[in-house]
Amino acid sequence: MSIVENSPENVDLAASDVTWNLEDLLDGETPESLLETAKTMVGELQSYRTRLADLGAGEMAELITRVAEVTELVSRAGHYGSLSYAENTADPQRAALMQQIDEESTALAAQLVFVELEFASLDDQKAEELLADDRLAFARHHLTRTRINRPHLLSEDQETVLLETSVSRGPAWVRLFSELVAAVELDLPDDEGNKQTVGLEQGLSGLAHPDRSVRRRSAEAVTAGLEPTLKTRAYIFNTLLLDKSVDDRLRNHNTWISGRNLANEASDESVDALISAVINRYDLPQRWYRLKAKVLGIDRLADYDRMASVAESSKQVGWTEATEIVRSSYRAFSPELADIVDRFIDEGWIDAPTRPGKQLGAFCAYGVPSIHPYVMLNWTSRTRDVATLAHELGHGVHGYLAREQGIFHQATPLTVAETASVFGETLTNNQLLARLDDPGERFALLASVVDDSVATVFRQVAMNRFEDACHAARRDQGELSVEAFGDLWISSQADMMGDSVELTDNYRTWWSYIPHFIGSPGYVYAYAYGQLLALSVYACYQDQGESFVPAYLEMLAAGGSCSPEELGSIVNCDLADPGFWDAGLDIVESQLVAAEQAAEAL
Repeated sequence: MSIVENSPENVDLAASDVTWNLEDLLDGETPESLLETAKTMVGELQSYRTRLADLGAGEMAELITRVAEVTELVSRAGHYGSLSYAENTADPQRAALMQQIDEESTALAAQLVFVELEFASLDDQKAEELLADDRLAFARHHLTRTRINRPHLLSEDQETVLLETSVSRGPAWVRLFSELVAAVELDLPDDEGNKQTVGLEQGLSGLAHPDRSVRRRSAEAVTAGLEPTLKTRAYIFNTLLLDKSVDDRLRNHNTWISGRNLANEASDESVDALISAVINRYDLPQRWYRLKAKVLGIDRLADYDRMASVAESSKQVGWTEATEIVRSSYRAFSPELADIVDRFIDEGWIDAPTRPGKQLGAFCAYGVPSIHPYVMLNWTSRTRDVATLAHELGHGVHGYLAREQGIFHQATPLTVAETASVFGETLTNNQLLARLDDPGERFALLASVVDDSVATVFRQVAMNRFEDACHAARRDQGELSVEAFGDLWISSQADMMGDSVELTDNYRTWWSYIPHFIGSPGYVYAYAYGQLLALSVYACYQDQGESFVPAYLEMLAAGGSCSPEELGSIVNCDLADPGFWDAGLDIVESQLVAAEQAAEAL
């Protein structure tokens, strides 16, 4: 590497020195020693087997406390293994360690499955008496959910077999998929026409470039890079679609997504209402794409133009500038939240730079309340990366504030998990907007906001429709070909975009790098749910001003200790209101109207 490449300016642009310290998870231990301690504790807990029906509240609280301690130890080891693997999925030693931890953790979980099953089978009067006792308050919602899940639980022998074999089923395929995607290499010409080899993340970032020729070359490179292992990834998807259908049948779930809805504490009917409400407003993304084509001077957008920047130049943002923007945005809302954001940035809780073999995308991991959360990014110095940083730090402050709820209640259902992240992103965008006077700069930022809402609400629902079609076709027709997946993908995307976007043949295979379909079936609608909820929460903040802040912090600190409806009520959002989703979609339309007005001002 040359001196120029190593210059402070380039280090800042690449955020190449921003790495996390995973040793915090171990606290002087090793993954092996953490699991060994957990193993000893699990052995001691076997004395409770077949006895839960006879336990009083004090004894039950002692048992559940010890289960929480085991879960904490296993989670610390598991997070260390998975986050280390995310740093470099091509490293066989990291992969082997993660696999070892997964296998040992699963074996321990199998030995404790009796606790959930026996508690779920308690008679109603006994369970109500236990749950009413304050000594079990730290696990009340968790235990209540266990009983709600009772109709879908199997016998202990069946649950043990499924658990013991789970590591060699779904997770094994998910790992293979992750490694295949992380290994994708693209031959992408630079601005001077010289070939450079980059990862998929860098290729996808080219789709935001203001130069259409760069966007087109990036899209072609992505398609070419996905081709070599496309059939293998299709086989993985087919296998997991079959595995899901078997699990759903054994557990008596009504539909392929009912299990996900149950975990999200959302009824099938409420999720159907959300999806229908979004589909009924597909005119909004189409309206936006037509405006964007006009602004870009294109008759009709192609699929690779959807995320194009409307800024006059492709500005690069260094890590220092980005963190100053995000710190300032959070501090203007709440000094308490800003102090937590500072700790993420200053104390090694973030891993930012792109690297060969690094897992794609961005995420925040907080499964261990005794240890701070971690944020992973793939920093490419785009202005969009600033919003991603604000988004993931929203997850981070949520997990940090909820740590007092303990291992059972720190995390929320997926449907509520996006609230703080979208809220933090909105804070950042709106503060930036307030600073801008130039019409071109204002429109560029408003365009970015609309792009995000379209991607998070409408595109995620379109992807849900693709996923729904795949599960239905796999169950009705058997194994699907690459061509069949491509047909379903194009159909679901065309429904959302209408005639406002030309879908090229290259785009037919782009379903094949999206990890949610593989590792988290049914996940994607939660993005739309979370975005609309977060925008409604932000609207409450705009109405109430500073008086809103304490209620918002209370909601975050509650974690997953109560239902989504109860969490929403803390900030005066009625998730049970049939018109709630329409109100959220009206906010998205108001974003679009603001962008249209800014375009007129140009």
